Order: sequence, then structure tokens, then C-alpha cells
Amino acid sequence: MYSEKVMDHFNNPRNMGEIENPSGVGTVGNAKCGDIMRMYLDVDEAGVIQDVKFKTFGCGAAVATSSMATELVKGKTVTEALQVTNKAVMEALDGLPPVKVHCSLLAEEAIHAALWDYAQKKGIVIEGLEEPVEDIEEKIEG
Repeated sequence: MYSEKVMDHFNNPRNMGEIENPSGVGTVGNAKCGDIMRMYLDVDEAGVIQDVKFKTFGCGAAVATSSMATELVKGKTVTEALQVTNKAVMEALDGLPPVKVHCSLLAEEAIHAALWDYAQKKGIVIEGLEEPVEDIEEKIEG
């Protein structure tokens, strides 16, 4: 059973779409479940996320976690955004069924992948950010 917040973010997703000329873009996917998330960041010169958008191909929980993740990082510094975990996304949504926890993990990974792209473009290091790991199964099956 999904919480009211999950249903709200699925039915009325926040920040859906894409940003032209983004500061960073991250795409993550899971070959097992078929969910794919792409997150776009617009970061100002002070390192604050001014805008964030997402495109997600997947189930309702994937859309809801993407939507909530964008809400949690908007207005934050890149360092603060790095601290947004899948647990924080799940808590903000009042929980997810156990079989949908992977969606919150994808949301966290999408944030990190977009931050990594931003850091690479700017030639900077964000303390604690690691290079995203590609989904090996997707490469094998793709």
C-alpha cells in the first residue's frame, strides 16, 4: 500500500521535465526492474542548486521518488544535496513498500550522477562524491 504522499507525487509530480544547458545531468537505470531516471541540475556560481528537473521511465514509485528527490535538493548547495539519501527520500514520502525501496536508491544515485557530471564539467571535486558505477547487467543485456 502506498502512502498519500507517494500517490500525490505520482499523480502530481514536481519538477518534471528537462533543463536546457544544465550544469549537470545524471542518468541511472536498473536492468532488473526497468526503471530509468534522468536528473538535470542548474547550479549557480555559489554552488546552489537553483533548479532541478527529472525524467523517469518506470513505475509509480519511481516517479514519486524522483519527484521527491528533486524537492529535497532544490535550493541546497551541492554538498547538502550529496547528503540526500534514499532513506531521506523514503521518509519524506512516508515510506515505500519493501519491493519498491530500489526506486529510492535510484533517486539517490540519480542525484549523485548529476552532481558527478556537474563536478566533471566544472573541474571540481565534491568531497564525498564518488564516480557513479554503471549498471553492469544493463551493459550485458543491452
